[in-house]
Amino acid sequence: MSNYRTILMAVDLSEDSDTVAERALAIAHNNDAELHIIHVIEPLSFAYGGDIPMDFSGIQDEIHQQAEQQLAKFALKHGVDEAHRHVVLGRPEVEIHSLAEETGAGLIVVGSHGRYGLALIMGSTANGVLHGANCDVLAVRVG
Repeated sequence: MSNYRTILMAVDLSEDSDTVAERALAIAHNNDAELHIIHVIEPLSFAYGGDIPMDFSGIQDEIHQQAEQQLAKFALKHGVDEAHRHVVLGRPEVEIHSLAEETGAGLIVVGSHGRYGLALIMGSTANGVLHGANCDVLAVRVG
């Protein structure tokens, strides 16, 4: 196994995130690696495609604030300090790749529901992360 110096754990903050954290923490501990956590919020405009003439900025700010609070609780529970927590707005696979590059991560740990067929063709975050990463990716089976 590689000697990972920096590990990036991508979480959606669902109950499955604890399973992902267990694996990431074990690998980080075994490699004496620095662990970063990322949670990506997709812009509301992605969901509605800009078809609804509304200003979502207030709602988006509230979602971001709640995500930061949830990530803070999650990180505290798993012993990850504030400097290693990242809540970002964008497309999950793009933002995860970007932060992995920025931090020099040798491993990305992400949860996967093991979808197949049409669900896989339509895309999953784990699949998107796997196919664009410049480092190792561990997809932890969840759900």
